[in-house]
Amino acid sequence: MSWSKMKQNLESFLCPALIGRVEYRSTSYRYSPDKAGLCYLAVDKKNVLNMSDAASSIRWFKTELEIKNDSSIQLSISPAEMEAVRLETKGQVPEERLAVIARGRKISEHAKELMSAQSALSKSNFVVVANHFLSSPIDESMESGDILLNILALVDRRVGKKRIVNLNEKIKLKHPSVQYFYELRLHTF
Repeated sequence: MSWSKMKQNLESFLCPALIGRVEYRSTSYRYSPDKAGLCYLAVDKKNVLNMSDAASSIRWFKTELEIKNDSSIQLSISPAEMEAVRLETKGQVPEERLAVIARGRKISEHAKELMSAQSALSKSNFVVVANHFLSSPIDESMESGDILLNILALVDRRVGKKRIVNLNEKIKLKHPSVQYFYELRLHTF
């Protein structure tokens, strides 16, 4: 599918309050085959999510450190995770320290998931994800771990107010750009 047709299809699914505010943009270089071009999402004419940014790897690492050091992230630790840490340390660690170790591991896993999702952001990936979004049910896009699918689903007109409000807890564990689009959509009601 050509970019213009895909853009038209994606914009036809935007919720009425975001029409004209959210834009899908793409640039490419006709005579430069080694340049894949850029693809980005703009809100109110400002680039919000830029795919294939050269400096993005530095931001990914910074994001991992921010996630690990953010005390507001509340992840529940199951007894099985505590037991796994207890077995690895052969029972030589105090109980309160086991919880700290298990929480640290879980936050690290969460940060790594976010980093791997960010590393996939590129123009070619956007085209693949957009095609998948256009051909799959909205529920699948909402539950996906993919950043782009989540964003496309959040700005979709098929997702209503009740469903958006009910996502409040799940969104806290998502990528910051997904949280941004969630807040944007939440303020349209």
